[in-house]
Amino acid sequence: MFGIGVPELLIILVIILIIFGVGKLPDIGLALGKGINNFKKSVSDNRDGSNAPAKIENEKKQTGQAVS
Repeated sequence: MFGIGVPELLIILVIILIIFGVGKLPDIGLALGKGINNFKKSVSDNRDGSNAPAKIENEKKQTGQAVS
């Protein structure tokens, strides 16, 4: 698709290790995983035809959080 093979991916991984260091990689992976999960969840909610903003407001009201 983009012409990215194993050698290119290894180079990218080495650059990421140099920039962020080994200690930050789990945090970055966790944040990336949560972001992808939230994106998939929001896309599937919208495909069901539900009104996502109203659903979020109702959930916040139930948990007692402030609705902006």
